[in-house]
Amino acid sequence: MESKWRKIWGLIGLLLLNFVNNVSSLSLTITKVDCVYEIVRSEGDIVSGNFVVVDHHIFWSSDHPGIDFSVTFITSPGGDILHNLKGTSGDKFSFKAPRSGLYQFCFHNPLSTPETIAFYIHIGHIPNEHNLAKNEHLDPINVKIAELREALEAVTTEQKYLKARDAVHRRSKLLYR
Repeated sequence: MESKWRKIWGLIGLLLLNFVNNVSSLSLTITKVDCVYEIVRSEGDIVSGNFVVVDHHIFWSSDHPGIDFSVTFITSPGGDILHNLKGTSGDKFSFKAPRSGLYQFCFHNPLSTPETIAFYIHIGHIPNEHNLAKNEHLDPINVKIAELREALEAVTTEQKYLKARDAVHRRSKLLYR
């Protein structure tokens, strides 16, 4: 019986991990070129994000060339470039991953002055119908949830009893002093 519950909880854990999205947020100081690497686990995952050069409106003059940004699928032999921006202070991006594998997000600063970039990336995965739990998998889980609810109610009732008993004991100590 314990092995059965272990398998069920393992299935639940895998399903929950399947729904967890990969999110990264970081701050980079770029002097020339700096790259961030992310693994996309499934073909068709949605890769989205944004970046902005911090304080660009304060330090950049009108002739500043901006920052270059590119996204490359580096697992392929040719290193397919999926997204490319030139001379910007920030932007949003979103694309559907053509294949699973390693993706490279690079920033190029054409000037020697260091620039700080706030970068956010999100890799979302939408499971297909074969990866979702079926009703027959959920029935034992619902029973276990009901059992846990009853056990929690018993603990709550015990806490209320102990609290009331403690109050009675405290009052009786005050009376006999």
